[in-house]
Amino acid sequence: MAIFNNGDITDKGGKTDSNTAIITTGAKIKGEIELSCNLYIDGELEGLINSTKEVNVGKNGHVKGDITTKRLVVQGLVEGSIHADRVEIKAAGHVNGEITSIELVIESKGIFEGNSIIKDSTSNASKTETGN
Repeated sequence: MAIFNNGDITDKGGKTDSNTAIITTGAKIKGEIELSCNLYIDGELEGLINSTKEVNVGKNGHVKGDITTKRLVVQGLVEGSIHADRVEIKAAGHVNGEITSIELVIESKGIFEGNSIIKDSTSNASKTETGN
């Protein structure tokens, strides 16, 4: 795992987020990761991820475990429970498990197998859906 400085990455607030941890192709990690920066995974990770920023699972990435983050972008494979404000499953992405989020976006050819709990951002009400 490495941290790189990339001044080109910006969030919606307009602030520059210059820290991204990267798990590269060929890396296999087991355990718990707690981050206050972005995370890009193109390798394999088994365990727990807690991030206050964005987690991006690349096309070669495979996560087996629970993810808690502000925003999750899936281009690879995620197996487990996801808790995020926004989850995006891209065209090559595959999620197998449970998603609890305010927003869930699945692009054409993206795969979601499991249960989804969409939380209303303004109240405690939620709606449960099943994807297949």
